[in-house]
Amino acid sequence: QVQLVESGGGLVQPGGSLRLSCVASGVIFRFYAWGWFRQAPGKERDFVAGISSGERTNYADSVKGRFTISRDNAKNTVYLQMNSLKPDDTAVYYCNYLRDYTIPIGSWGQGTQVTVSS
Repeated sequence: QVQLVESGGGLVQPGGSLRLSCVASGVIFRFYAWGWFRQAPGKERDFVAGISSGERTNYADSVKGRFTISRDNAKNTVYLQMNSLKPDDTAVYYCNYLRDYTIPIGSWGQGTQVTVSS
C-alpha cells in the first residue's frame, strides 16, 4: 500500500519561500518519476512540477523560474523549493508518482496547505 506524506506548508508573505517535502512508502521510489500538484479552493488539481527517474525536470509555466523540484532516492523523498511566492500560489499541495511525466498514478495523500498572504 503506497503512502504519501506531504509537509512543509504554512503561511508566508508574498515574495517569501517555502520548501515542501513528500515522503513515500510502499513503492520502489527510484523507479518512478515524481511530481507536485496543487489545488486551490474551487479549482481543479493542477500539475506543478515533475522529476523523472533520471532527474529531468518539467514545470508548469506559472512556476517556471520560481519553483525547483528535486528528489533524494535514499530518503524516498521528493522536494519542492518555492521562491518568490505569490498569492496565486495559495493552494493545497500534493505529491504523487507519475507516468508520462505528468499523470499521477497513486492515491492522494493529505496534502500540505500553502497560504501566501500579507
